Amino acid sequence: MTDCPPRLRGDLSKWLCEINAGVYVGQVSGRVREAIWDRVCKNLKNGRATMVFTTNGEQRMDFRVHNTNWVPVDFDGIKLMRRPLPQTVQPAENLKPGFSLAAKRQMAQRARSSQQRKGQDTFVIIDLETTGLDSAKDSIIEFAAIRVTGEEQERLSTLVQFDGKLPGTIVSLTGITDRMLSQQGMPPEQAVEQFLKFIGRDKLIGYNISFDMGMLRAACEKYGKTSPINRCKDLLELARRKVYGVENYKLSTLADYFSLSPNEKHRALDDCELMLQLYCKLNEI
Repeated sequence: MTDCPPRLRGDLSKWLCEINAGVYVGQVSGRVREAIWDRVCKNLKNGRATMVFTTNGEQRMDFRVHNTNWVPVDFDGIKLMRRPLPQTVQPAENLKPGFSLAAKRQMAQRARSSQQRKGQDTFVIIDLETTGLDSAKDSIIEFAAIRVTGEEQERLSTLVQFDGKLPGTIVSLTGITDRMLSQQGMPPEQAVEQFLKFIGRDKLIGYNISFDMGMLRAACEKYGKTSPINRCKDLLELARRKVYGVENYKLSTLADYFSLSPNEKHRALDDCELMLQLYCKLNEI
């Protein structure tokens, strides 16, 4: 970690041991780990951070990054850190429009691979609605997912019972009310089990998917379920690589950019539908 503010350093020292400047190690639960990472992302404005932690997957480890050009990528089930190639600055007058021969070959190869996978590749768009942003104390109140296999699609949408009163901001944002959850909601443990069964081991796609996966892992730990180790693709990361000239990278902003029609209420299944449209648009770039 670099440029760590004193307040954040003090918070980290409560749970971890600083073995070198900006290097912290320790053994904590998954819930505490997610809370620590959430705090790092919120408070580390200019610095960079990388977190490495153990998982139940084949590789036995996973990565998180913040404000860095090194990006975690999935390579046939193995998580690697992709380092960007150094770029050579050329005078503007020497630049020629269009793509290089190497770039054209790569694009042709990707197009062929895409055609070969068409109708065979299976992925699941996921989205969760929650009572807040803290995986350590907030709860999931709605699960939604769309499994796509070629031209076929399968949908899941489940409200979840909540033992408490929903914050007014969540009711206003989603349109979900306490009455809806009590009358239509599924018991939390049953809802988590149903969602895990639906996504199986397929590739998962979401917008800022690290948040959804953090909430899901916390729920799995709470109810004694095995946390998913599916491959994940983040549409937010994909949009940042492919889309330029937008005010910000909110889902609604990108929907306007691609002339998509977001719903007024942030319901999980509606957002999944929007993310599926956005994923198709980003793949066309």
